[in-house]
Amino acid sequence: MTRFGYTLMTEQAGPKELVRYAVRAETIGFDFEVMSDHYSPWLSAQGHAPYAWSVLGAVAYATESVGLMTYVTCPTVRYHPAVIAQKAATMQILADGRFTLGVGSGESLNEHVVGDGWPSIDTRQDMLQEAVAIIRALHSGDVVSWKGEYFDVQSARIWDLPEIPVPIAVAMSGEESVEKFGPMADCLIGVQPDSDLIRQWKHLHSRAFGLEPARRSIAQIPIAWDFDRDAAITRAYEQFRWFGGGWSVNSELPTPASFAAATQFVRKEDVAESIPCGPDLDAIVDAVSKYADAGFTDIALLQIGGDTQDRFFDEAAKPLLEALHVRLG
Repeated sequence: MTRFGYTLMTEQAGPKELVRYAVRAETIGFDFEVMSDHYSPWLSAQGHAPYAWSVLGAVAYATESVGLMTYVTCPTVRYHPAVIAQKAATMQILADGRFTLGVGSGESLNEHVVGDGWPSIDTRQDMLQEAVAIIRALHSGDVVSWKGEYFDVQSARIWDLPEIPVPIAVAMSGEESVEKFGPMADCLIGVQPDSDLIRQWKHLHSRAFGLEPARRSIAQIPIAWDFDRDAAITRAYEQFRWFGGGWSVNSELPTPASFAAATQFVRKEDVAESIPCGPDLDAIVDAVSKYADAGFTDIALLQIGGDTQDRFFDEAAKPLLEALHVRLG
């Protein structure tokens, strides 16, 4: 059965609003909620970037049963992996076992701010692999000392460990990254409806464990629901035209001004072709279906526009969830 989530997008809403949206999403019936962890918005028009981990703690306290997840945090530059291990353990306790730590190799937009430079993609992936190993070691409860290629840890221990271990989801994009990160990941995060990626992910775990375990594969899709399609397209263009650049480009740009410059020739019709815009729920279901058909088990919806969330909840969320369950189960 496909699970449907709601995105708490820190780039387009303040901290109190995000907590309120989290409660509404749970009440309406979303299965899980994912939260971005950004230091800056992608574009200045989005207008927000509160500290995700503080907001997540408040969300854990304000909700009861909905799954929670970082989508995603980068445990290598802005954060040391030993600090992420402590954060994640604390979040799991606050969430009573509902938290999943989603990690990735990051974007310059959020990581360059600490002044340590921005490594190449190969280096970033090697750093992420080492970081996940450190987090796993610390979540064992042991005292950990580690001197690796990228990180040092000296006599560290997580004193407050949850009874339910923290699942780790890793962003992967192709055969090489699945081979690299798959063996250490509990869940896969993907950004494209790539059935080959899911098949490889399932095959890797079938090969490792001798069976096909029910491992989560998690995706996210932006939408711009609105009764006024033109208004939806304009909003998606103003706030989300960066999305079409692809992660290989988006990971390298350092500031919202850089994203504005890089997308100056993107047209509204380009955005409308790649993001479902307007009141047509069937169009949204069709877009989500591509990920479900590819084999993703969990799909989070991202409603574009911080000031449209309440209208989305009031008018569209319930019928949309019903339509998704009817079509995709």
